[in-house]
Amino acid sequence: METVQVNTSQHIAIDYPVAGLGERVAARLIDLGAFIIVGILLMILTMLTGAIQSGILIASIWSVFAACFVFYDLICEIFMNGQSVGKKLLKIKVISLNGAQPSLGQYFIRWLFRLVDFALTAQVGGLISVAVTENKQRVGDIVAGTTLIKTVARTGFDHIAFHPVEEEYIPVFAHVDQLTDREAELIHEVISTFYKTNNADLIYTMSERISAHLTIPIPTGMNELDFLKTVIKDYRHITSRAD
Repeated sequence: METVQVNTSQHIAIDYPVAGLGERVAARLIDLGAFIIVGILLMILTMLTGAIQSGILIASIWSVFAACFVFYDLICEIFMNGQSVGKKLLKIKVISLNGAQPSLGQYFIRWLFRLVDFALTAQVGGLISVAVTENKQRVGDIVAGTTLIKTVARTGFDHIAFHPVEEEYIPVFAHVDQLTDREAELIHEVISTFYKTNNADLIYTMSERISAHLTIPIPTGMNELDFLKTVIKDYRHITSRAD
């Protein structure tokens, strides 16, 4: 599975799966299908209301419709955090290759290059580019420095504990309740990634961040991996008792 590295809010590089060609095509078809349905409804409405007799009204309605179609992707991606309706349903989104949310300029470049990817190449240019590029990018993505990733979380809060916590368990670190659910999920994700890749730098970096964030030193004799596991175990125990 193709992945792209994304820097999280804790400045930890995690590999996220890149949206494939099929998912991108399906999302686009959903968006196009929605416009086709709206177009048909507009035609029926104008015929039923007799508005078809007014040339100015008809021209105005279809001008607005055409403008919505042209600017749809740009507006959606700006105001829906890198997603259109189709992308949201397929659980994919646009991100910058540096892991940040794309800027307005990046969104604009992606939208502008739809002319190359779709309009001027009869939809083929974008498909070929996504199929052959390493990060599954169409031409607009390459120029803008963006790509699409899957937004389905690989780690959920219910999975952050490696083993059930014993009822009589005594937490080692008292302030782990300062963590958010997402931070706890991210710790588990880093540990899972370490077991898959043996990339110890992830563990060292994450343990350093968590130690600083909670203002707790790593105890003597406890390595960074055990520190993160203990933080997760403590967090699960404290939050479960609070519930």
